[in-house]
Amino acid sequence: MCSHQVAAMGNDEEGRIPTSLYPMRASGPVGKRVTAIYQKRMANFLTPGQWEKVNLLAALNEDVFTGPQNIQLSVWHAPGTTRPTFREATDRSNKFEEAHTGKSFGPSWTTHWFKANLTVPEELCQKERHIELHWDCGNEATVWSENGEPLQGLTGRGERVEYILPATFKDGRTHVVWIEMACNGMFGNGPGRPIFKNNAGGDSIQPPDPNKHFPLLKAELVAPNMQARMLHVDFQIIQDAALELPEDSWEQHEALNVASRIIDTFNASDKSSILRCRKIAEEYLGSDINSASVHKSVNDKKPTVFAIGHCHIDTCWLWPWAETRRKVVRSWSNQCDLMDRYPELNFACSQAQQFKWLKEDYPHAWERVKSKVKAGKFHPIGGCWIEHDTNLPGGESLVRQFLYGQRFFESNFGSRSTTCWLPDTFGFSSQLPQLCRQAGMNRFLTQKPCFNSVNGFPHTTFNWVALDGSQVICHMPPAKTYCAEVNFGDIKRSISNHKSLDQDNTALIAFGKGDGGGGPTWQHMERLRRLRGMSDTVGQIPRVHSGDTVDDFFNNLEQKANSLVTWYGELYFELHRGVYTTQAKQKLNNRKSEFLLRDVELLATIASIQDSTYRYPKKELDKMWEGVLLCQFHDCLPGSAIKMCYDDSDQIYAHVYKVGFSLLQQIYLILGISEAGANLSCIRNIWALNTLPWPRQEIIVISDDEAVVSSGSSNLLSVEKFNASQEERTVTVQEVSPGVFQLQNSQLSATIEDGCITSLYDRRAKREVLSGKANKYVIFDDKPIYWQAWDVEIYHLETRKELRTSTTSILEDRPYHVSVVTETKISDLSSIQTTISLSTAFEGQQSYVECGAEVIWHETMKFLKVEFPVDVRNTEASYETQYGIIKRPTHYNTSWDMAKFEVCCHKFADLSEYNYGVSILNDSKYGFSTVGNVMRLSLLRSPKAPDDTADMGKHHIRWAIMPHQGELGAQTVRGAFNFNNPLKLMSVSESGDCSLAKFPIILKGDENLVLDTVKRGEDDEDIYLSGLPKRKGKSVIIRIYDALGGHGRGTVETIWKLSEVFKTNLLEDDTEEVLFNEGKFEVDLGAFQVQTYRLVLA
Repeated sequence: MCSHQVAAMGNDEEGRIPTSLYPMRASGPVGKRVTAIYQKRMANFLTPGQWEKVNLLAALNEDVFTGPQNIQLSVWHAPGTTRPTFREATDRSNKFEEAHTGKSFGPSWTTHWFKANLTVPEELCQKERHIELHWDCGNEATVWSENGEPLQGLTGRGERVEYILPATFKDGRTHVVWIEMACNGMFGNGPGRPIFKNNAGGDSIQPPDPNKHFPLLKAELVAPNMQARMLHVDFQIIQDAALELPEDSWEQHEALNVASRIIDTFNASDKSSILRCRKIAEEYLGSDINSASVHKSVNDKKPTVFAIGHCHIDTCWLWPWAETRRKVVRSWSNQCDLMDRYPELNFACSQAQQFKWLKEDYPHAWERVKSKVKAGKFHPIGGCWIEHDTNLPGGESLVRQFLYGQRFFESNFGSRSTTCWLPDTFGFSSQLPQLCRQAGMNRFLTQKPCFNSVNGFPHTTFNWVALDGSQVICHMPPAKTYCAEVNFGDIKRSISNHKSLDQDNTALIAFGKGDGGGGPTWQHMERLRRLRGMSDTVGQIPRVHSGDTVDDFFNNLEQKANSLVTWYGELYFELHRGVYTTQAKQKLNNRKSEFLLRDVELLATIASIQDSTYRYPKKELDKMWEGVLLCQFHDCLPGSAIKMCYDDSDQIYAHVYKVGFSLLQQIYLILGISEAGANLSCIRNIWALNTLPWPRQEIIVISDDEAVVSSGSSNLLSVEKFNASQEERTVTVQEVSPGVFQLQNSQLSATIEDGCITSLYDRRAKREVLSGKANKYVIFDDKPIYWQAWDVEIYHLETRKELRTSTTSILEDRPYHVSVVTETKISDLSSIQTTISLSTAFEGQQSYVECGAEVIWHETMKFLKVEFPVDVRNTEASYETQYGIIKRPTHYNTSWDMAKFEVCCHKFADLSEYNYGVSILNDSKYGFSTVGNVMRLSLLRSPKAPDDTADMGKHHIRWAIMPHQGELGAQTVRGAFNFNNPLKLMSVSESGDCSLAKFPIILKGDENLVLDTVKRGEDDEDIYLSGLPKRKGKSVIIRIYDALGGHGRGTVETIWKLSEVFKTNLLEDDTEEVLFNEGKFEVDLGAFQVQTYRLVLA
């Protein structure tokens, strides 16, 4: 001992050194623990098997009762795959039969209603005893009260199998609960094990097994030993610490010591040993872990991980929408129950559609949720109708997601969301921050980009900036899950994976069972208490906090917003690239529905102003929009759901078309027009209906050998018969040599050989457009690593094969339109009939070569594309996105560039160099790539999971090759709109005063500006439907955007008399009054800006 150490010990009063307690002799040998052995030992304390009669499992339950004197079951089998209501299921006419454990129920997707007569044994009737019904059939179920109130959801397969009996049941009498069994697991009915990886016996993303049956494994009354149950959670956390903390830390060794002492202290036959074990656990976890007070502990450390309860319910995926409606009531009832027991639980829940379903189907559960919202525990979030895809929907669809979502939350709960919540969506459009800000949300949460397959996303918390410069604070929970189990590892990773610690050291963790629903459980809440206690007691783990809200978390971030890094443009997801193409019919229906709704709203607005007796069809339009928005869910429109979901969406789109076309007929009557019949012999009083906001001149075929030319600058365009002699033909086709055809008009000359365009000559620019054979079909093997419907991997490009064609022949040779047709064999089961056509060109309007394909498609794991090598060079190509364009690389310089080998586009993609370019237009496709100078449109895929019929059958696809002088401009933007919205011939009443003879509202000025939407105001008193405040009078909403990325100025002119004009946000809140004069007002937009105006009519 050093002299200074002796001095430090001090002397007694007489100056003597005190006697040490250290023994003189060793009591015996003591060895060093072998860490690995003690770590392995811990598992035996909790796991079933040879130790379960002497480990903690033996003490978890004090009493279990299974006999008919305590639980008596009978069951009624619902017919087919119907899902009867409680009233229907409990009708006295239904024949119930005896049921018992061991019996199986099925097949898949059927419903079985159980009547459970429960009698609590006398020895358990003490008020303080905690009694549960344990029910496990390996599938989902709902517990109902005798009075028809949904009480709780059950998951099965050992998860959430307990229902706590109310105190009123402990009276020795028989009480009834009803159990609604759904014959599907949490993740549907995939064959084999419920796992998400390739498995020889099947896995969850394979097409559902239609004949699954579920044995009733457990139906019993249980009196658990609550202290043993809590010790089980204590030990799990301590065990995780002993396994996951670094071995060079004292905290890891202490965890192992405490775990070993607990094991040594426990005695299965001595209940008092459990309390002693829990006291030992408190040495490591703290003494406050048995209540919410642990989260109120005060020390000098601030919380770094904010735990938010969450229940991600895919609105459809491996189950149909009808099952989602039941998942909602099961999951959310569970959360209301959990909030009563765990006051620190704050639960965030998105998707207004699911709230609406709950309101419609389950009034008791709806009121229960509303009470929790009012109490500040249940938090509607996201501000969207559903958790939608953001790549594929059009711009107006994204607006309506926010409009319908925020209005539902505001009208039902009194507030809007400030956070856009899309944790599972497959990548994010570059304009989303602008739309979020205009919808009242300046925060954004997602998870998906952290699953990139090529480049790890470099930020956790950052400012995400849209094309127009608008920004939102974005956070990606570093635990890399939106369904966290909040175990030791999740909390640890919330900081160890954090990539923005230089700017901020806090993280949000969304915890709870998810994808298939469920949400937080009592186990999650207990783990959080212990992890917080451990952090305050021994440290070494981030300090987690439960009790704050998502808004609280983002409020803290907002104070640091200026220091956060920025990310400009799209959040491209480097994984699920195949979803731009899978389920082609869904993409076509989405595009057609969006244009139909645009037309109906425009014409209904005009009709409602022209004729005061006509009522704007707000109710019908709302239903149509809600259907389309529902189908844009991030597993529906992208194509990654089971066939049942697409059977459902087909019905929704059919309803949209039926209602939409019916509304148009009603509107036509008001406007004094009607659809012209086929094969018109006389064109007197025939006009062409134009619902786009610019002049048009087009050929419209009226019979097999006649056409008209429509032209003008209004909603109704004049038509005249196309008259041209053979000598004056404006478009020609000829076979210039055997098998070689030339199509030519005043602007373009196309040479076709073997079905390919071997030359496309621009006669005005005097240059060749192509650098090789264009309109060339290529097919690829399409075998991703796992997620079939979702993914296409870069290695598929190595399997490129060109399809060979048979002979080409002339199909049409008319003075106004010519075409050739080619047959292409893909395989013995699949083929393509391709029509390449050219029409008369008009001065001042760019001509294009149109291609139409009739595809018979019955392939397996193949990917069909069509290529266009062009004589244009640029390191970037342009792709239309919502309200603008996005530029992406045409090279593979970096891994970030290469990862974008398949990207999303809307109505066109373009490759331009100085003063010249080529645009590819399409009518329903979204997948595209441009590599070097080869532009490639993705047509069809053929994945076999989760829908093995995906894209099988017949498809009609249209696209066009449109060269243009100058860089990408308004001619492409307008041409793509025109291509997707052809003119319609109408008969105009001779006596009617047609208000469409001129545009009732028009935008003049810079051509980069697009007048995209014309509709009535949401809260106008004559069409009012919501619970929000009415507005007096009539108003018209218009939406204008810059399509090309430059400053734009223009003038809006209208024939309607105005009293006021306002700029608004997307939710139609007035933000700024606009000066107007004689129905005119100026507009001034920045690059890629979206601006909404509200015109109040006089």
